[in-house]
Amino acid sequence: MSRRSLRWTLLVALIATGATVLVLAFLLAVATNNRALYERHFGWLLWVNIGVATVLGLVIVAALAHLWRRMRRGKFGSKLLFKLAAIFAFVGVVPGALIYGVSYQFVSRSIESWFDVEVEGALESGLNLGRTSLQMLVTDLGGKTRLAAERAAEAPDRLSVIALERLREQLAAQSVAVLSPSGQVLASAGGTLGTVFLPDRPSAAMLRQARSQRVLSQLEGLDGDPTETRDQLATIQDARIRSIAWVPSGNYSLTSEDRFLQVTQQVPFELANNALHVQAAYSEYQQRALGRLGLRKMYIGTLTLALILGVFSALLMAAALGHQLARPLLVLADGVRQVASGDLRPTEVFSSRDELGGLTRSFADMTQQLADARAQVQTSLATAESAQAHLQTILDNLSAGVILFAARGIVDTVNPGAARILRVPMAAWRGHPLAQVPGLEAFSRSIDHHFEGALQDTADGADTTSPERERGHWQHTFELAGVEGSELTLLVRGALLPDGNRLIVFDDISDVVSAQRSVAWAEVARRVAHEIKNPLTPIQLSAERLRHKLESKLAEPDAQMLERSVSTIVNQVQAMKTLVNEFRDYARLPAAQLTPLDLNGLVGEVLGLYGQHLESGRIEARLADDLPALIGDASQLRQVIHNLVQNALDAVAERNEAGHVVVCTETAHHDDGSLRSVRLKVQDNGVGFSEALLKRAFEPYVTTKSRGTGLGLAVVRKIVEEHGARIQLGNLADLSPTQPGSPARSGAQVSISFSRWAETAQPALDARTSRGRTPPPLVSVS
Repeated sequence: MSRRSLRWTLLVALIATGATVLVLAFLLAVATNNRALYERHFGWLLWVNIGVATVLGLVIVAALAHLWRRMRRGKFGSKLLFKLAAIFAFVGVVPGALIYGVSYQFVSRSIESWFDVEVEGALESGLNLGRTSLQMLVTDLGGKTRLAAERAAEAPDRLSVIALERLREQLAAQSVAVLSPSGQVLASAGGTLGTVFLPDRPSAAMLRQARSQRVLSQLEGLDGDPTETRDQLATIQDARIRSIAWVPSGNYSLTSEDRFLQVTQQVPFELANNALHVQAAYSEYQQRALGRLGLRKMYIGTLTLALILGVFSALLMAAALGHQLARPLLVLADGVRQVASGDLRPTEVFSSRDELGGLTRSFADMTQQLADARAQVQTSLATAESAQAHLQTILDNLSAGVILFAARGIVDTVNPGAARILRVPMAAWRGHPLAQVPGLEAFSRSIDHHFEGALQDTADGADTTSPERERGHWQHTFELAGVEGSELTLLVRGALLPDGNRLIVFDDISDVVSAQRSVAWAEVARRVAHEIKNPLTPIQLSAERLRHKLESKLAEPDAQMLERSVSTIVNQVQAMKTLVNEFRDYARLPAAQLTPLDLNGLVGEVLGLYGQHLESGRIEARLADDLPALIGDASQLRQVIHNLVQNALDAVAERNEAGHVVVCTETAHHDDGSLRSVRLKVQDNGVGFSEALLKRAFEPYVTTKSRGTGLGLAVVRKIVEEHGARIQLGNLADLSPTQPGSPARSGAQVSISFSRWAETAQPALDARTSRGRTPPPLVSVS
């Protein structure tokens, strides 16, 4: 029920209640004081009461129907409102019904007790007593009047005024008069001194009746309705006894005309008063006895209307008070449900100063505090999420690998760098121990061993200034075996976190180790070239001189042995010189003489040395047109191309006629169409590079050949880096995966990307004529 509808309901109820109270009060007043008015308007008043009761009943039915609809719809709080309304209605209706029952019995029995037989007999006896007393007075006055009339007939002087006055005094009468047959007053006595008294003249019928009966005696003034509302004192004063006696004419009368003696006597005040009261009470009793059923219905109807009014008031007040009490509770319950659903908007607050109003205000304050707290939490979460996202971005872009372990070595967090370095999809192993990752079992055991050592150091209170042995921290280098026999050199640093988790950060330092090895080999090569090259020439010269001096002096078998020995020494010295030269070249590569050159020309010049293989198709050249002139050293680049082609031919040597080498040049462009790089590729269909060889291919003495020093690719790399280019090794199966169902591709590819070329577009210069020219400005494209 809305606030507006409740207000209108209360207003209608108030008007109806006031009207009903006025009607009931009016009915009670009229029924008590004015029965005639009540009887005239009984029907109208009855229908008005029925109409009011009907309106009240309809209002109650409407309120109950509205509450029932709320419950049928399952509207929140309907059950609580119904319960409160039922409690208030019970408290109001039950006492009202009890009072109604008691009042009903009381009214019924009281009305019946009013009309008891003894009461009716007492009233009738009192009325008869009054009538008998009055009749005795009438009879007594009639006898006295007849006696006086008989005496007057015998002595006419008894009808004189003086005699009449004396007779009046004797009879204690109000008046005495002598009347003619026509009713004229012949003589009279009565009244006060100094006043003229004129007695009432009887009617002709009364005179005839007195003549026939010789005496007529009757009571006058008490014949009206005693219940009529008039002056009771005047009625009592008018009450009298009239006695008329016929006076016959005697023998001594001078005339023969009949006369009548009239005596009037006042009824005693007390007797008349009591008689009137008894008569009025008896008449009222008889009237009410005749209408007692209607009287009973009237009182019971009044009680019923009062009950209906009480029930209506109880139900209406129950609904109003129930709603008034339930409203704060419903607001609180709705607020609790709203808060439970996560909605912390301000709730309704009641302005009342009672406990319920204070409760709603406290709940509103609590909701506001929760909203503020949630806003702070959301701000903190947003800040934490931003920091987490920032940290995750940093972790995702770190070249180093990061792994966070939870309890019992469970992988909790891992960044892409870890998967890239370990070459394992680590994201798929989150929530699993690191020891379960294939190939990382030994790595996991080593990490656990170092963490246990760090825990022991922490427990023992070890305090060292070594950066690798800080409390709870450790650092170690691991050699991790990869797929296909490859090896990874990892620098791992571990830390024990305060929450008990473990963190490792590691990086692949294989290239660093390789570079260190290259530097070490360069130093070794420099020392070897210096220490070995010097005694090689004296050794060769001494051997040749021994052959020259002893060749003619020895016999044929000895001379042949000498020849073989000297040849062996000379050949080995030449081999050692070659080795020394290679070490020298690796350790101290000459500075590149950068000039514009034609890459296609260089490739063609080098491939000209392999004419037989070109003719047989074992080597294929795929050169791009309109290549820009590169900036480089032609002699060094010839060495690079020759080394790569020779390595490719060596790789396909075992395939005989099926072996195939492709040398190609091409250009790469940016998205906007500008030139990005010029590439030189050498491909073969041999067995390809192993994973282990790919990691250390550019280190000295790393080779798969049965002969050679393995310095070829190391020198190639140094030359390429001197030209500001990049060199990449790979297997064709990894670089260009085959379609499903087709045979897997085998072979290797070496790709060199040049990013320096002449600024102005000009025809590529022949490599043989490029020396000695002034190079154009350089352009370096990253």
